[in-house]
Amino acid sequence: MTKTLFIGLDGATFTVINEMIRDLPDVGVTMPFLKQFIENGARAKLLSTPNPLTPPAWVSIMTGRTPGNHGVYDFIRAEEKAGDVYFTLYDARDIRTETIWSIASRQNCTVVALNFPFTAPPLPINGALIPGFVPWKHLRRNTTPGNLYDRLKEIPDFDPKELAWDFDREKQTLEVMTDEDLENWVRYHIPRDEQWFRIAEKLLKEDNPDLMAVLFDGVDKLQHQIWMFLDPALIPANPSPWQKRMRELCLEYFRKLDTYIQRLVELAGSEAQVFMASDHGFTATTEVVRINTFLHEKGYLVWKETDGSEASNRRESSWFANLDWDKTLAYCRTPSSNGITIRVAEKPGDPGVQPSEYEAFREKLICDLENFRDPNTGERIIQAIHKREDVYSGAAMHEAPDLTLVLRDYGFVSIKNYEPAVEPRETPGGTHHPDGIFLAGGYGIKSNYEGKRQNVVDVPAALLYSLGLSVPADFEGYVPEEFFTETHLDLKPIKIGASTVTGEETNTGTGDISEDEKQQIIAQLQMLGYME
Repeated sequence: MTKTLFIGLDGATFTVINEMIRDLPDVGVTMPFLKQFIENGARAKLLSTPNPLTPPAWVSIMTGRTPGNHGVYDFIRAEEKAGDVYFTLYDARDIRTETIWSIASRQNCTVVALNFPFTAPPLPINGALIPGFVPWKHLRRNTTPGNLYDRLKEIPDFDPKELAWDFDREKQTLEVMTDEDLENWVRYHIPRDEQWFRIAEKLLKEDNPDLMAVLFDGVDKLQHQIWMFLDPALIPANPSPWQKRMRELCLEYFRKLDTYIQRLVELAGSEAQVFMASDHGFTATTEVVRINTFLHEKGYLVWKETDGSEASNRRESSWFANLDWDKTLAYCRTPSSNGITIRVAEKPGDPGVQPSEYEAFREKLICDLENFRDPNTGERIIQAIHKREDVYSGAAMHEAPDLTLVLRDYGFVSIKNYEPAVEPRETPGGTHHPDGIFLAGGYGIKSNYEGKRQNVVDVPAALLYSLGLSVPADFEGYVPEEFFTETHLDLKPIKIGASTVTGEETNTGTGDISEDEKQQIIAQLQMLGYME
């Protein structure tokens, strides 16, 4: 029987969840099963990674290690060569630490892991794995074991195209975004989570894995675009007919999600322990902060001059900053990084800051960023500025941005060459918040308990403990003991075991995707505001 069920809810936040489990006028309780689950179980806020972003946070949940050790900070990684900067997408081979799928597998537990990012190309596990964030054409070659994809075709109405996004459609929506387009966009995304649910249902029934894990990422995708229909503080008091339809579409999504959760919990059985977590929370962003424009105004960054040619215009509108690399000293690479990279000269004569001047340069930059203020109120635009060594540690720490920024509204920065450096958005959008959710229920879990805030690296410790496995000594997270009853902890003491296996075998299989499809994924990230 399944011992542990883990349901990932990308971007889930108590701001929305509390509304969905409340008895609302004319609506009722949108998620009645989740309401009952929370009342009968334990809950806490869950602190994300220093930059609350999907890649570093989910990899932390999969590894029990923070980005300074697992090495993933963003959707893309960058490398400077010969005075230029090259960008490539992260994948599973960039994760430097062992995953819980591997940890459980080598201790003879069976595992099913569905739709988690950066799990392709997959390493063999004792069970089944279907990665997320992969074009549908490459799902077959990136699933393991080899016969799994043919089993999926046994599912009625199985459509692999619905497991991945229609990139062309998403791009059109980004360009137009009329009311009708936005409504159709929401309707288009609802079936995707249902496809993942059908797969989870099949494998849970047929395989009965010790650890069943599935990620529903529609929560994040919808909240980015339609936050104004989910945040109680923003819902129109006197909605138009279209606004009413949009609100109902939102509620329809969460009603269906509730039924998926209920079915999986029931299939797992009364003896299973169930955990749910999000990689980060959500909130409203109300302004656009063009950080590279600000750096240009302060003399840290120099834009590449455009000559009006087609190639020059293409560079200017590309998804990364179009900079003069000979003169630029500090810049932001992507909106999703919310970080500033300081260019340090490797040898005399190279562009960048001399190593001996780095600390003084960084302190001056921090001072300038602290003085980036709202011209009307005098309030700081950037509420916190983190040096990388203050929030990261480990062998991959040097790959983090030199400075990680937290905007006053938690939004993602813009890196475009537009003015002014800060201005209000026409309408509030959805953005990531550091506080996600962590829920637990089932055998041995306290009832109606609300605990202190946990950390994303605590989630895999809880899962391994639930499986009866020892928690690796080098995990940076801890088992949330307060979630469990004293009787359960007495009968099943927490065990600390050997460290994780480092440097997992590099998988050089056939899972690579084409450059064209990488560009399509980048277009997907653009639509959500992670890139420009």
